Amino acid sequence: MHLILTFIALMLLALLINVPFGYLRQSYEKFSFGWYFYVHISIPIIIYLRIKAGFSWKLIPFTLGSAVVGQIIGGKIRRRKTLG
Repeated sequence: MHLILTFIALMLLALLINVPFGYLRQSYEKFSFGWYFYVHISIPIIIYLRIKAGFSWKLIPFTLGSAVVGQIIGGKIRRRKTLG
């Protein structure tokens, strides 16, 4: 049970870390340096957290998916704020 809770916490952290980066990414032109920077800046943080939690590389797709969802949420928040 402890392992499952740690895994869920890691996925939530990956998502929450990426929301502000997705928000900031939205203000840059797609595929510019700033856009790439905000897409990739959280990867070392997530890798560090995954290793410290004791999980293997096999969970990378789950943490990556959570990070992408966080980026999407942050981008949607930015778009709604600028349109509204």
